[in-house]
Amino acid sequence: LVQFYVPSQPFGGSDKSASGHRYDSLPIANGMIASGMSCQLLHYVPSEHDTFFKVLEGFDAIIVRCNPGQINAGGGDQMKFDDSMRALQKKGLQVWPSPDVMMNMGAKDALCKIADLEIGLPDTLAYYSKEALDEGFKKTMAFQPRVIKQNRGSSGEGIWIIKLKSGNYCSNFGDRSCADDEVLELMEACDNHAETHTVAEFLEFCVNGRTSQSGKWDTVGTGKYLEGGKVAGGQLVDQRFCPRIVEGELRMNMIGDTCTGIIHKKPKAGGISAVGGTGSIYTYYAPDAPEFENLMADFSGKNLPTLMANLDLHNEPLPLWWTADFINSDPGTPGTPCTIDKWIVGEFNCSCVGISKCAAAYCQADSPNASFFDIPVKDLMEATYLGNLMGQKAAGILNACNTKAPSPAAAKIINRIEAVKSAVTMGVLSKEEAGSMMAKLFDV
Repeated sequence: LVQFYVPSQPFGGSDKSASGHRYDSLPIANGMIASGMSCQLLHYVPSEHDTFFKVLEGFDAIIVRCNPGQINAGGGDQMKFDDSMRALQKKGLQVWPSPDVMMNMGAKDALCKIADLEIGLPDTLAYYSKEALDEGFKKTMAFQPRVIKQNRGSSGEGIWIIKLKSGNYCSNFGDRSCADDEVLELMEACDNHAETHTVAEFLEFCVNGRTSQSGKWDTVGTGKYLEGGKVAGGQLVDQRFCPRIVEGELRMNMIGDTCTGIIHKKPKAGGISAVGGTGSIYTYYAPDAPEFENLMADFSGKNLPTLMANLDLHNEPLPLWWTADFINSDPGTPGTPCTIDKWIVGEFNCSCVGISKCAAAYCQADSPNASFFDIPVKDLMEATYLGNLMGQKAAGILNACNTKAPSPAAAKIINRIEAVKSAVTMGVLSKEEAGSMMAKLFDV
């Protein structure tokens, strides 16, 4: 289990216990041990990069628990780290989650790749260039309210809910495009603050940030969402705005293909975003809650079996510990009965998702000595359950890798061997005749 300690940050990073380990590493490691495996807690040290990865070659699998941004903040190179993990994968090691899984699932354009699934919306677009953004956004914005999501932000920064101030929407997509001087009403998901800008100002901010052409912005963000191009993560996703977002969104906590709990996150009155710290209200449900029976059936039965392939991750297993956030896409007015039962994914996350029940174990200014032993017994029992389930899923993946189906050529030889053995058992062939046939079979 790989972690990272940031020397320049208090406690080694905001996710650390007094021991220097991640606050939720112990339940995960113990879960692996409970499933019959050995699990070692290791810290990646950039100055010992080559030695570190040579040591990792001796393991069967690697669980990566380094928070996004930590490696670079600690003087390392995230791209170098990721490339070395990919090299280990080529040697047959499992990496959970692999760099490609984190990139493809975490990127906002993942929503485009699931657009045709039950959990997607067909009018979801991705922009990687100024030209595509100008043309596409002006068409979608003229049709209906939108949600524009940058790829790099976190906690809702750079996610904008946008409406035309005039309300002048066309009846059919493509009937018209917005003019540069049309006025937009925007709300940012990170703190629900509102801004007003023209179409031209918004597009300028998205491409070039704060300039004389983008107007005055109150957001803490800097714009420039397309900077660096697709390779560097520069992209925007354009998705239909679902008005029932004010009723809340659902988060499914997942271990592999098993849902361990559902959280309904309702924004505070007048808000749209349910990001933590914005006054939202959380309600917890069991995975089999009847309120979400249809969603669970569709998600588990229809979408999960093909999800990784849809995300261009054909040879990767589902992450050990990940989340999927859902929004009610019924077009009705919030507070009125729904006419359809359809929830769509707004975001996946598998980049070091934390076990919230272990929160008492991470250090803060008022608890600098926080440790595993500070976790309340009830919370520790639940964290232990999650860790044990992760261990069972991990063992299952490794066992499956060790019992892969033989190639067609090998299967043909195996079938012939079994046929010869059966012939001997039935007395059709003598042992000598069987031995001769075996020798011919293997050309010896």
